[in-house]
Amino acid sequence: MRRITASEVDVLMHSRAELLASGVTERRLRAAVASGAIRRVRRGWFVSAQTWRELWPEGRHLLHVIAVARDSRGACPVFSHASAAVLLGFPLYRHRPERVHVRVGGARASCGPDVFRHEGRIRDDDVTSIDGLRLTGAVPTVVDTARTLPLAAALAIADASLRLAAVERHVQHAARAQAWRAALDERLAAVRGGRGLLQARWVIGFADGRAQLTGESVSRLQLHRLGLTPSDLQVQVPGPGHSSYWVDFGLDDIDAFGEYDGTDKYTDAAMRGGRTLEEVLIDEKRREDWIRAKTGRRMLRWGDEQASSAEALGTHLAAAHVELPPGSARHHPPYS
Repeated sequence: MRRITASEVDVLMHSRAELLASGVTERRLRAAVASGAIRRVRRGWFVSAQTWRELWPEGRHLLHVIAVARDSRGACPVFSHASAAVLLGFPLYRHRPERVHVRVGGARASCGPDVFRHEGRIRDDDVTSIDGLRLTGAVPTVVDTARTLPLAAALAIADASLRLAAVERHVQHAARAQAWRAALDERLAAVRGGRGLLQARWVIGFADGRAQLTGESVSRLQLHRLGLTPSDLQVQVPGPGHSSYWVDFGLDDIDAFGEYDGTDKYTDAAMRGGRTLEEVLIDEKRREDWIRAKTGRRMLRWGDEQASSAEALGTHLAAAHVELPPGSARHHPPYS
Protein backbone atom coordinates (compact mmCIF):
# COMPACT_ATOMS: atom_id res chain seq x y z
CA MET A 1 0.00 0.00 0.00
CA ARG A 2 1.17 3.54 -0.67
CA ARG A 3 0.52 7.03 0.61
CA ILE A 4 0.17 10.07 -1.62
CA THR A 5 -0.08 13.84 -1.26
CA ALA A 6 -2.17 16.32 -3.22
CA SER A 7 0.86 17.32 -5.30
CA GLU A 8 1.17 13.75 -6.66
CA VAL A 9 -2.37 13.48 -7.98
CA ASP A 10 -1.65 15.02 -11.40
CA VAL A 11 0.29 11.96 -12.52
CA LEU A 12 -2.24 9.48 -11.12
CA MET A 13 -5.70 10.79 -11.99
CA HIS A 14 -6.91 11.99 -15.40
CA SER A 15 -10.08 13.59 -16.70
CA ARG A 16 -12.14 12.20 -19.54
CA ALA A 17 -10.99 15.14 -21.67
CA GLU A 18 -7.33 14.35 -20.98
CA LEU A 19 -7.78 10.68 -21.88
CA LEU A 20 -9.64 11.49 -25.10
CA ALA A 21 -6.96 14.02 -26.06
CA SER A 22 -4.31 11.33 -25.56
CA GLY A 23 -6.01 9.08 -28.11
CA VAL A 24 -8.27 6.96 -25.94
CA THR A 25 -11.70 6.62 -27.55
CA GLU A 26 -15.00 6.77 -25.67
CA ARG A 27 -15.55 3.11 -26.54
CA ARG A 28 -12.17 2.03 -25.17
CA LEU A 29 -12.72 4.12 -22.03
CA ARG A 30 -16.11 2.54 -21.36
CA ALA A 31 -14.67 -0.92 -21.97
CA ALA A 32 -11.75 -0.26 -19.59
CA VAL A 33 -14.12 0.88 -16.84
CA ALA A 34 -16.43 -2.10 -17.42
CA SER A 35 -13.53 -4.56 -17.28
CA GLY A 36 -12.11 -3.03 -14.12
CA ALA A 37 -8.85 -1.90 -15.74
CA ILE A 38 -9.73 1.72 -14.96
CA ARG A 39 -11.48 2.96 -11.83
CA ARG A 40 -13.91 5.90 -11.96
CA VAL A 41 -13.16 8.23 -9.01
CA ARG A 42 -16.21 10.33 -9.81
CA ARG A 43 -17.99 11.21 -13.03
CA GLY A 44 -15.38 12.32 -15.53
CA TRP A 45 -12.30 11.40 -13.48
CA PHE A 46 -10.35 8.15 -13.70
CA VAL A 47 -7.38 6.32 -12.21
CA SER A 48 -5.81 2.98 -13.12
CA ALA A 49 -7.15 0.01 -11.18
CA GLN A 50 -3.60 -0.89 -10.12
CA THR A 51 -3.04 2.55 -8.60
CA TRP A 52 -6.40 2.34 -6.82
CA ARG A 53 -5.52 -1.04 -5.32
CA GLU A 54 -2.18 0.28 -4.07
CA LEU A 55 -3.66 3.26 -2.22
CA TRP A 56 -4.72 3.39 1.40
CA PRO A 57 -8.29 4.67 2.01
CA GLU A 58 -6.81 8.10 2.75
CA GLY A 59 -5.27 8.25 -0.72
CA ARG A 60 -8.46 7.09 -2.41
CA HIS A 61 -10.47 9.79 -0.65
CA LEU A 62 -7.81 12.37 -1.53
CA LEU A 63 -8.33 11.58 -5.21
CA HIS A 64 -12.08 12.08 -4.75
CA VAL A 65 -11.50 15.41 -2.97
CA ILE A 66 -9.28 16.75 -5.73
CA ALA A 67 -11.67 15.58 -8.44
CA VAL A 68 -14.42 17.60 -6.72
CA ALA A 69 -12.10 20.61 -6.48
CA ARG A 70 -11.29 20.45 -10.20
CA ASP A 71 -14.96 20.24 -11.10
CA SER A 72 -15.87 23.24 -8.93
CA ARG A 73 -16.96 26.39 -10.66
CA GLY A 74 -15.88 29.70 -9.25
CA ALA A 75 -14.12 29.73 -5.89
CA CYS A 76 -12.71 26.46 -4.65
CA PRO A 77 -14.90 25.01 -1.88
CA VAL A 78 -13.65 24.80 1.69
CA PHE A 79 -13.08 21.11 2.38
CA SER A 80 -13.83 19.92 5.90
CA HIS A 81 -14.22 16.91 8.19
CA ALA A 82 -12.58 13.73 6.81
CA SER A 83 -11.87 15.49 3.50
CA ALA A 84 -9.81 18.17 5.23
CA ALA A 85 -8.16 15.49 7.36
CA VAL A 86 -6.69 13.68 4.34
CA LEU A 87 -5.44 16.96 2.88
CA LEU A 88 -3.70 17.65 6.20
CA GLY A 89 -2.10 14.21 6.10
CA PHE A 90 -4.10 12.78 9.00
CA PRO A 91 -5.13 9.09 9.09
CA LEU A 92 -8.70 7.87 8.81
CA TYR A 93 -8.25 4.39 10.37
CA ARG A 94 -10.72 2.15 8.53
CA HIS A 95 -13.10 5.02 7.83
CA ARG A 96 -13.91 5.15 4.11
CA PRO A 97 -15.90 8.31 3.26
CA GLU A 98 -18.32 7.86 0.41
CA ARG A 99 -18.84 11.60 0.01
CA VAL A 100 -16.57 14.63 -0.03
CA HIS A 101 -17.24 17.08 2.82
CA VAL A 102 -17.28 20.84 2.29
CA ARG A 103 -18.20 23.81 4.47
CA VAL A 104 -20.54 26.47 3.11
CA GLY A 105 -21.83 29.69 4.62
CA GLY A 106 -24.95 31.73 4.03
CA ALA A 107 -28.02 30.37 2.31
CA ARG A 108 -29.02 26.74 2.40
CA ALA A 109 -27.22 24.69 -0.24
CA SER A 110 -28.30 21.47 -1.87
CA CYS A 111 -26.23 18.29 -1.60
CA GLY A 112 -24.89 16.59 -4.69
CA PRO A 113 -24.76 12.80 -4.89
CA ASP A 114 -21.11 12.59 -3.77
CA VAL A 115 -20.68 15.89 -1.90
CA PHE A 116 -21.93 16.62 1.60
CA ARG A 117 -22.28 20.31 2.38
CA HIS A 118 -22.09 21.45 5.99
CA GLU A 119 -23.84 24.76 6.48
CA GLY A 120 -22.93 27.46 8.95
CA ARG A 121 -20.70 30.49 9.38
CA ILE A 122 -17.07 29.96 8.46
CA ARG A 123 -14.59 31.91 10.56
CA ASP A 124 -11.72 33.50 8.65
CA ASP A 125 -9.19 31.72 10.86
CA ASP A 126 -10.88 28.37 10.16
CA VAL A 127 -9.55 28.29 6.61
CA THR A 128 -6.09 27.42 5.34
CA SER A 129 -4.79 26.27 1.95
CA ILE A 130 -2.66 23.39 0.69
CA ASP A 131 -1.52 23.13 -2.93
CA GLY A 132 -4.13 25.70 -3.94
CA LEU A 133 -6.98 23.90 -2.17
CA ARG A 134 -8.94 25.58 0.61
CA LEU A 135 -9.75 23.57 3.72
CA THR A 136 -10.44 23.91 7.41
CA GLY A 137 -7.28 24.05 9.50
CA ALA A 138 -6.13 21.51 12.04
CA VAL A 139 -8.17 22.83 15.00
CA PRO A 140 -11.63 22.91 13.33
CA THR A 141 -10.87 19.68 11.47
CA VAL A 142 -10.02 17.82 14.69
CA VAL A 143 -13.19 19.16 16.31
CA ASP A 144 -15.35 18.20 13.32
CA THR A 145 -13.93 14.69 13.05
CA ALA A 146 -13.95 14.12 16.81
CA ARG A 147 -17.69 14.77 16.76
CA THR A 148 -18.65 12.82 13.66
CA LEU A 149 -16.23 9.97 12.93
CA PRO A 150 -16.11 6.57 14.63
CA LEU A 151 -14.19 6.82 17.89
CA ALA A 152 -11.02 5.01 16.77
CA ALA A 153 -10.68 7.16 13.64
CA ALA A 154 -11.41 10.34 15.59
CA LEU A 155 -8.73 9.52 18.16
CA ALA A 156 -6.15 8.67 15.48
CA ILE A 157 -6.68 12.11 13.91
CA ALA A 158 -6.47 13.90 17.27
CA ASP A 159 -3.26 12.07 18.20
CA ALA A 160 -1.70 12.94 14.84
CA SER A 161 -2.62 16.61 15.24
CA LEU A 162 -1.24 16.77 18.78
CA ARG A 163 1.94 15.03 17.66
CA LEU A 164 2.57 17.80 15.12
CA ALA A 165 1.78 20.50 17.66
CA ALA A 166 3.63 19.30 20.74
CA VAL A 167 5.96 16.31 20.24
CA GLU A 168 9.68 16.34 19.54
CA ARG A 169 11.82 13.20 19.67
CA HIS A 170 9.36 11.09 21.64
CA VAL A 171 8.72 13.87 24.19
CA GLN A 172 5.39 15.69 24.43
CA HIS A 173 5.88 19.25 25.64
CA ALA A 174 3.27 19.97 28.31
CA ALA A 175 2.79 23.68 27.53
CA ARG A 176 2.25 23.05 23.82
CA ALA A 177 -0.14 20.19 24.52
CA GLN A 178 -2.09 22.40 26.93
CA ALA A 179 -2.33 25.15 24.30
CA TRP A 180 -3.54 22.60 21.74
CA ARG A 181 -6.28 21.34 24.08
CA ALA A 182 -7.28 24.89 25.02
CA ALA A 183 -7.74 25.84 21.35
CA LEU A 184 -9.88 22.76 20.73
CA ASP A 185 -11.91 23.27 23.91
CA GLU A 186 -12.58 26.88 22.93
CA ARG A 187 -13.74 25.83 19.48
CA LEU A 188 -15.87 23.00 20.86
CA ALA A 189 -17.52 25.33 23.38
CA ALA A 190 -18.81 27.43 20.48
CA VAL A 191 -20.68 24.45 19.03
CA ARG A 192 -24.36 24.74 19.77
CA GLY A 193 -26.25 21.48 19.66
CA GLY A 194 -25.44 18.72 17.26
CA ARG A 195 -24.23 15.24 17.91
CA GLY A 196 -20.92 13.99 19.14
CA LEU A 197 -20.07 16.57 21.80
CA LEU A 198 -19.44 13.99 24.52
CA GLN A 199 -17.21 11.93 22.25
CA ALA A 200 -15.30 15.02 21.13
CA ARG A 201 -14.62 16.13 24.70
CA TRP A 202 -13.32 12.68 25.57
CA VAL A 203 -11.13 12.47 22.46
CA ILE A 204 -9.55 15.87 23.17
CA GLY A 205 -8.81 14.90 26.76
CA PHE A 206 -7.49 11.43 25.91
CA ALA A 207 -5.36 12.42 22.90
CA ASP A 208 -1.63 11.85 23.20
CA GLY A 209 0.78 12.90 20.48
CA ARG A 210 3.38 10.35 21.54
CA ALA A 211 1.36 7.74 19.67
CA GLN A 212 3.57 7.65 16.59
CA LEU A 213 1.39 5.39 14.45
CA THR A 214 -2.33 5.00 13.92
CA GLY A 215 -2.08 1.47 15.32
CA GLU A 216 -0.62 2.87 18.54
CA SER A 217 -3.54 5.28 18.90
CA VAL A 218 -6.08 2.50 18.39
CA SER A 219 -4.14 0.14 20.68
CA ARG A 220 -4.25 2.74 23.44
CA LEU A 221 -8.02 2.99 23.05
CA GLN A 222 -8.47 -0.79 23.29
CA LEU A 223 -6.14 -1.03 26.29
CA HIS A 224 -8.20 1.65 28.01
CA ARG A 225 -11.39 -0.26 27.30
CA LEU A 226 -9.77 -3.33 28.86
CA GLY A 227 -8.80 -1.42 31.98
CA LEU A 228 -5.10 -1.44 31.09
CA THR A 229 -4.53 2.26 30.46
CA PRO A 230 -0.76 2.61 29.91
CA SER A 231 1.20 4.28 32.67
CA ASP A 232 3.44 5.89 30.05
CA LEU A 233 4.01 6.08 26.30
CA GLN A 234 7.33 5.96 24.44
CA VAL A 235 9.19 4.58 27.43
CA GLN A 236 12.95 5.03 27.19
CA VAL A 237 15.13 2.04 28.01
CA PRO A 238 18.95 2.49 28.06
CA GLY A 239 20.46 0.46 25.24
CA PRO A 240 23.97 -0.79 24.51
CA GLY A 241 26.66 1.87 24.81
CA HIS A 242 25.06 5.31 24.80
CA SER A 243 22.02 4.26 22.75
CA SER A 244 18.38 4.13 23.80
CA TYR A 245 15.44 1.93 22.95
CA TRP A 246 11.88 3.25 22.99
CA VAL A 247 8.91 1.05 23.83
CA ASP A 248 5.36 1.99 22.85
CA PHE A 249 3.54 1.35 26.14
CA GLY A 250 4.54 1.04 29.76
CA LEU A 251 2.07 -1.31 31.46
CA ASP A 252 3.08 -0.96 35.10
CA ASP A 253 -0.03 -2.69 36.45
CA ILE A 254 1.07 -5.98 34.91
CA ASP A 255 4.84 -5.33 35.01
CA ALA A 256 5.17 -5.46 31.21
CA PHE A 257 5.78 -3.40 28.13
CA GLY A 258 3.35 -3.30 25.21
CA GLU A 259 4.40 -2.98 21.58
CA TYR A 260 2.19 -2.41 18.57
CA ASP A 261 3.88 -4.38 15.81
CA GLY A 262 2.54 -2.92 12.57
CA THR A 263 3.31 -4.70 9.32
CA ASP A 264 4.80 -1.53 7.80
CA LYS A 265 7.83 -2.00 10.04
CA TYR A 266 8.68 -5.07 7.98
CA THR A 267 7.12 -4.44 4.56
CA ASP A 268 7.69 -0.71 3.98
CA ALA A 269 11.15 -0.15 2.48
CA ALA A 270 11.30 3.41 3.84
CA MET A 271 10.64 2.25 7.39
CA ARG A 272 13.23 -0.53 7.04
CA GLY A 273 15.82 2.16 6.40
CA GLY A 274 17.70 0.18 3.78
CA ARG A 275 17.74 -3.02 5.83
CA THR A 276 16.53 -6.34 4.52
CA LEU A 277 13.56 -8.07 6.15
CA GLU A 278 15.92 -10.55 7.76
CA GLU A 279 18.02 -7.73 9.22
CA VAL A 280 14.92 -6.04 10.62
CA LEU A 281 13.79 -9.27 12.30
CA ILE A 282 17.24 -9.90 13.80
CA ASP A 283 17.46 -6.30 15.07
CA GLU A 284 14.00 -6.61 16.65
CA LYS A 285 14.97 -9.81 18.43
CA ARG A 286 18.18 -8.28 19.78
CA ARG A 287 16.25 -5.21 20.92
CA GLU A 288 13.59 -7.25 22.71
CA ASP A 289 16.15 -9.55 24.34
CA TRP A 290 18.05 -6.53 25.64
CA ILE A 291 14.94 -4.81 27.01
CA ARG A 292 13.75 -7.94 28.81
CA ALA A 293 17.19 -8.57 30.30
CA LYS A 294 17.66 -4.92 31.30
CA THR A 295 14.25 -4.37 32.90
CA GLY A 296 13.08 -7.83 33.92
CA ARG A 297 9.79 -7.14 32.18
CA ARG A 298 8.18 -9.20 29.48
CA MET A 299 7.26 -7.72 26.13
CA LEU A 300 3.70 -8.11 24.86
CA ARG A 301 3.30 -7.66 21.11
CA TRP A 302 0.25 -7.37 18.91
CA GLY A 303 -0.62 -6.24 15.40
CA ASP A 304 -3.43 -4.69 13.38
CA GLU A 305 -5.84 -7.59 13.75
CA GLN A 306 -5.56 -7.68 17.55
CA ALA A 307 -5.78 -3.87 17.87
CA SER A 308 -9.00 -3.74 15.85
CA SER A 309 -11.23 -4.27 18.89
CA ALA A 310 -11.06 -4.59 22.65
CA GLU A 311 -12.34 -8.14 22.36
CA ALA A 312 -9.59 -9.17 19.94
CA LEU A 313 -6.84 -7.56 21.98
CA GLY A 314 -8.25 -8.97 25.21
CA THR A 315 -8.29 -12.47 23.74
CA HIS A 316 -4.71 -12.05 22.54
CA LEU A 317 -3.50 -10.83 25.94
CA ALA A 318 -5.38 -13.56 27.77
CA ALA A 319 -3.59 -16.13 25.61
CA ALA A 320 -0.34 -14.59 26.89
CA HIS A 321 -1.59 -15.20 30.47
CA VAL A 322 -2.39 -11.55 31.16
CA GLU A 323 -5.08 -11.22 33.80
CA LEU A 324 -7.43 -8.45 32.79
CA PRO A 325 -8.80 -6.14 35.50
CA PRO A 326 -12.34 -6.98 36.61
CA GLY A 327 -15.10 -4.73 35.35
CA SER A 328 -13.17 -3.50 32.32
CA ALA A 329 -15.10 -1.24 29.95
CA ARG A 330 -14.88 -3.73 27.13
CA HIS A 331 -17.08 -2.95 24.10
CA HIS A 332 -18.42 0.27 25.66
CA PRO A 333 -17.47 3.82 24.66
CA PRO A 334 -15.16 5.06 27.43
CA TYR A 335 -16.92 8.43 27.61
CA SER A 336 -20.43 7.07 28.18
